[in-house]
Amino acid sequence: MAHQVLDAIAERAEELHALGPSSESLGRLDDQAAKALRETGVIRMLQPAAHGGLELHPREFAEAVMKVAACDGATGWVSGVVGVHPWEMAMADPRVQEEVWGEDPDTWIASPYAPMGVLRPVDGGYVFNGRWQFSSGTDHCDWIFLGAMLGDREGKAVMPPTMLHAILPRSDYEIVEDSWDVVGLRGTGSKDIIVKDAFVPDYRVIAYDKVVDGTQAKDAGLTNPLYHLPFSQAFPLGITAAVIGACEGALAHHLAYQRNRVQVTGAAVKDDPHALYALSEAAAEIAASRSALLDNICRVHDLVAAGKEVTFHRRAVGRRTQVQAAWRAVRAVDEIVARSGGNAMRMDNPIQRFWRDVHTGLAHAIHVTGSVFHASALTELGIEPPPGPMRSMI
Repeated sequence: MAHQVLDAIAERAEELHALGPSSESLGRLDDQAAKALRETGVIRMLQPAAHGGLELHPREFAEAVMKVAACDGATGWVSGVVGVHPWEMAMADPRVQEEVWGEDPDTWIASPYAPMGVLRPVDGGYVFNGRWQFSSGTDHCDWIFLGAMLGDREGKAVMPPTMLHAILPRSDYEIVEDSWDVVGLRGTGSKDIIVKDAFVPDYRVIAYDKVVDGTQAKDAGLTNPLYHLPFSQAFPLGITAAVIGACEGALAHHLAYQRNRVQVTGAAVKDDPHALYALSEAAAEIAASRSALLDNICRVHDLVAAGKEVTFHRRAVGRRTQVQAAWRAVRAVDEIVARSGGNAMRMDNPIQRFWRDVHTGLAHAIHVTGSVFHASALTELGIEPPPGPMRSMI
């Protein structure tokens, strides 16, 4: 089934690439780009088979996201972010799964997971209020996961904090137009979300800690190892894959651009050993980033499939691998863009859009090196677990 998705992406590759400027201009995915993406099946790769999903290996999902992102960074980003939400929805109450996918298995789910709202307990559920940023692909989604803090009866977050994921239909939240004016990944339409006094029934709320420690998947009776991956390995996978895929797209356009280019000195690029050295080094670095990301998720999946624990140390190593893979690939893009000449910065040259997109993707919270590298280093020294804040992304 994975090869069918990859073949479908290949068939739509030129179309997805050609629609990139339109998505950027609109500040969201062009409707035709969203339609093409939907028809490839990428978003259903981690979706449960009971609801029309493919339940494929996470490596195959990452490969598909990279392939889309090599066509257009923003479209790849949406496929990576929106594509991972069915993974968590598989663990949700069957009632909400039926609400989301019962009539249409191609229904998309947005996020963000940052706990920027408060759930106030009431009879049968909660009253929800909050505002969130960065809801990628949200214009084309009909449901959403929103991160929340458990509140008291007055609506104030209780301490110590309890994090929850609330699931809401499109009618219960507002998408804030003109809230996504950025330098890169403009086509993702990662707009703000507002919720005002929405009622969320109990069965549409998931405890974040249960997703993280794996008990949510066990309680849901899921047997496919896919759904027992640590959240910190599964959720970032699509995002990092999109960044690396967009770096592959930048490299491909650089190669096409440089093939017949003559530099201002009069020398052809193909005869410049310094430019060719940089090109080869960048290609190797991007390929190494790809291999590292895929190898990491395979190793974690193998542990889960064997019924073994994915320890904090292993999760920290996995996060370090994900973060470093993204940074390594983007640094390589910087090297080739610096040798693409001034015309690469013209708005009709796709190189500059890929360059802006990968740097914006690197700014996502999951790619911040500080806490991840610090925590990983402490675990390598046998000091674990590290202080609380450093565990948040692991």
